[in-house]
Formats: sequence, C-alpha cells, structure tokens
Amino acid sequence: AERIATFLTLHGLDPEERRRIHVGFASGRFDFMSRTTGIVPRNTVEDASWPALKGKIFAEAAEIFLRLIRGDVLNSDEVRETTLTRDDFRSDEDWEQVLAAAKAEGIGDGPVIPIPRRFEFENVMIIPKDYRRDLITLTAGTHDPALQKDFNRYLPVRVFNLSITSPEIIDDTHRRMATHYHRELGGPWKRAYMPRTVMVFLNEEPGLTPEARRKAATVEARTALSEYWKALQGTIDPKKVENAADNALIGNAGDVAAQIQERFHPDDRLMLWFDFFNHDAGRVIRNMEAFMAKVRPLVSEGHAR
Repeated sequence: AERIATFLTLHGLDPEERRRIHVGFASGRFDFMSRTTGIVPRNTVEDASWPALKGKIFAEAAEIFLRLIRGDVLNSDEVRETTLTRDDFRSDEDWEQVLAAAKAEGIGDGPVIPIPRRFEFENVMIIPKDYRRDLITLTAGTHDPALQKDFNRYLPVRVFNLSITSPEIIDDTHRRMATHYHRELGGPWKRAYMPRTVMVFLNEEPGLTPEARRKAATVEARTALSEYWKALQGTIDPKKVENAADNALIGNAGDVAAQIQERFHPDDRLMLWFDFFNHDAGRVIRNMEAFMAKVRPLVSEGHAR
C-alpha cells in the first residue's frame, strides 16, 4: 500500500496528469506463489483446511491493504476475525479432517473453528498519506460475492474473471456490482469494469486459404487448451471447469470477429491472451497485428462475415 502511495505521489506531481495506475490483487492460484511471501499452513488445522483457508487469508490481507490505501490508521485487532465452519468445505469428509485436527490441537471440535490472525500489528498508517487517489484503479481477482461486496465498503474495487467463467456468473456479477460498487468514489458500475478474459487463437498467416487458417487455428487451440486444463488441476473446482463456457476465440479473422459478436455484450471490454503456450514471438506479434487490422474493424462495423 505504501509503495503504491509513493508511486502515485510521483505520478501525480503534474496536476494535469490523468493516466491511471491499474492495480490487480488476488490470492494467487498456485501455492508456490503464496510460499514466496510466507503464506503457508502454520499447524495441522491450517494444513487440513488450506484450500478453504487461503481465501480467508486473502480477505484479511485485502482488508488491510484497502484500508491503508484509503488512508486509515488501524491495527490488527480492528481487522476481521477468521473462522472455519462446515459451509467452507465441499464435503463432510473434508470438514471432518479439519475437526479432527482442531481437536488434536486443542482448539475445539466445532461448529466454529477460530483461526488466529495471519497479520499482527500495532496502529499503523502509510506515508505519504495525501496523494492522488483519483489516479488508481483497483481490481480484485475473485468471484466470491461476499468479498466483492465487502471490498467495496472501503474503496471502488472492480472485478477480474477467469477465461473459464460462465456467462451466468458474469451476468450475476454485473447485477451484484450495479448495487454494491462504491458509487460515491467510483460512480455507477459499468460492464467495462469487469474485463472478459479470453484466449485468442487467430490464424491469418500468409499463403493459406480461410479454411486452412481455420483448421490450423483449431489445432493450435486444442494443443494449448489441453495444457491449460492440466495446469489448473487441483487449483480450481472441477465443476466450474466442467460447467464453464469455452469462450476461446478460434479461427481466421472472420471467425474470431463473428464469435466476439455472438458471445459478448456490446459494452464488454475484452482482455485478450495472444501468447498462451506460444514461444514464437514473431507469430504472437503477427497475431496481435492481425487482430487490430482485420478483426477489430469487422467487429466495429458489425458484419463479421
């Protein structure tokens, strides 16, 4: 929080400055990310509950971060308490393992398991205290409805979604944020505040027919997506993967433009992944250039084919 405040102080020295700094924050999908900052289980209870507990540690850290960014003076006793209940787990078996560990640790046997705060500290505030808060945009990488609402009690916090997020969840999030987004500081909620993350497998390589480009892009997508699912194993609810819409954009320029028009709301903002699984920098650049030169005009004109 203090580093961001310092950066914004320098960034905002020019009173005419209007460029915003976009800061995204999330718990991190893979445990190796958490371990680099010491976020690891501290006892057998935390070890047994880790998949559920990680999100609660994120909530604790995010509250501290947002309140400091806002300019609060606070200490750890003023931050939310963390507890575990049956509702935090997917199965009775998972919950029973946590209960057994809690009993062995002398913490209790439910129905509520208290977890000591991860961050203990005295009254603190960040320096500089006064800086250009109008030059920061905050985005949380979470689809937990409770956290989306809670974060916006402090500051305007937008939402980031995965490429496998289903259209139903996307629409539910827009409806929720229309009510709970921090309107006083952020104004009304807009669809563009939650980018639609999508992988792009575009083939506009020279010397190929439109059909050959379509087939080549399909092969490239199949290879990359299969590796993507393997990488996600154990880090995401399998049901979310099974039920998610496959919203990758695949094909030649006309195909990709048509898919954008068919799948996305006109007010959506797309965040495009061009380089997934592709280490050929020249090809990645050509794909980006082809998207802007050939796909975007078709979408803007409203006739993809």
